[in-house]
Amino acid sequence: MRKVKKPRKLIEKIDIQDKNDKPVQENVETNIDILKKIFQDCSDIKFRSLKVGEQKAYLIFVDGMIDETSIQLSAIHELLAETKQGSLTTEIIEEKIVSISDVVEADKIEAIVKQVLDGNTVLLVDGVEKAIVLNAKGGERRTVAEPETESTVRGPREGFVENIAVNIALIRQKLRSPHLKLVTKEIGTETRTLVGIMYMENLASSGLIQEVKDRIDRIKIDGILESGYIEEFIEDDPWSLFPQIQNTERPDTVVGNLLEGRVAILTNGSPFTLVLPTTFWQLLQANEDYYHRFHLVIFIRILRMILLYLALILPSFYIAVSTYHQEMIPTNLLFSIAASREAIPFPAFVEAIIMELAFEALREAGLRLPKVIGQAVSILGALVIGTAAVEAGIVSAPMVIVVSMTGISSFAIPKFNMAISIRLLRFPMMILAGTFGLLGICIGSLLLVTHLSKLRSFGVPYFWPVAPLNWKEFKDVFVRVPWWAMDQRPTQTIIEDFSRQTENLKPSANKNG
Repeated sequence: MRKVKKPRKLIEKIDIQDKNDKPVQENVETNIDILKKIFQDCSDIKFRSLKVGEQKAYLIFVDGMIDETSIQLSAIHELLAETKQGSLTTEIIEEKIVSISDVVEADKIEAIVKQVLDGNTVLLVDGVEKAIVLNAKGGERRTVAEPETESTVRGPREGFVENIAVNIALIRQKLRSPHLKLVTKEIGTETRTLVGIMYMENLASSGLIQEVKDRIDRIKIDGILESGYIEEFIEDDPWSLFPQIQNTERPDTVVGNLLEGRVAILTNGSPFTLVLPTTFWQLLQANEDYYHRFHLVIFIRILRMILLYLALILPSFYIAVSTYHQEMIPTNLLFSIAASREAIPFPAFVEAIIMELAFEALREAGLRLPKVIGQAVSILGALVIGTAAVEAGIVSAPMVIVVSMTGISSFAIPKFNMAISIRLLRFPMMILAGTFGLLGICIGSLLLVTHLSKLRSFGVPYFWPVAPLNWKEFKDVFVRVPWWAMDQRPTQTIIEDFSRQTENLKPSANKNG
């Protein structure tokens, strides 16, 4: 019988750590020989030799990951100018020679390798049994700019970048509280990606914080390249189509959620920050909902809810009514639809599937094309294909209108991951409508609401405060009441400090005379 090979276990430590967990030697050449073997065939790792008085020294760093000006002025220039006779110590180097403020020591080869790969500069001096780590990280990075996926008419224009240190600073600038805490972890045996967990100590529950830490600690993988990796590992129900964790590029969104007792997860190398726990209604709210006056926000949110439902069931409703329930259509409209479908060889269900797939293909193609021509190709492609399909008698004009309205409605959903979920659910709803008519739509809607009511995000009901019902929390769900009326934080995520403002902040009416 042929033996089945066992799956290879994930190596939890890189080989250089197993072989070179050795202390730093006094002889600098011995240390350099070990490091050069470790970094063999790594031409971007630079070994810069220096003469410090009578002692030989080396600077080790990754080309392109350091601030060369800072190293030149604060380290190399000062070291070359040192003429002291006799042996130097780490204390003398740190306090009198090197002028970089952030300096730590490393006493093992393994630690040196880690610091170099993290973008720090390591100084080794002959006769000194410790390495000196200089924090002079630099290199070319994307600057802070307006986020492309969450643009607003009114509000801050800052967006996260790929550098976690910059992202943390953007949050700190907006939330200047000693209660804001940050816990960092490294995930990925090869990438060793830095992940930060941020929360308000006086607001977020200790159970939620510990649950987030435990789920992240359970991640054992060779590399984390984006926050999406972490999202799939820590979500409650991986088989659900609905996103259970919000992602955002906006620091103001993260701060707003932190003030409501939620937890943020930042990932080095990704401009997207995860916010949890997340509810269904949270994913239907835009940033501008909190910057415009509440009258406009109430109208926009009601409109958004209507468009969400249209994006989900409009093609299904057309299929059901035109196939099974023609008596529901006004007579003149029925004659018009019948005339337009007279030469169409396919039933309404097949029509809808063809047009929906074509629309999704155009949308995906528009995303992959260069930005200059992407939108133009998508719009022109939709017009040309729609017109050609109608003239060729493949689909009817009413179906083109229905699919176009459905696409426009889906664009009104502010969160991209929620819009994807609705787009995917549209197809099973169309199948149910094509099989059972309006009864199928009712069955699909009932199953959908049942699933949403059972779903949870880190212990918080996904459909809260609708299920379970809590009337007191409806101030920021379907509508947004004025800020002076939103005096309480959400009770599902806060420990005990529910009040967010002092009493009687309602503006009094101005009275003349």
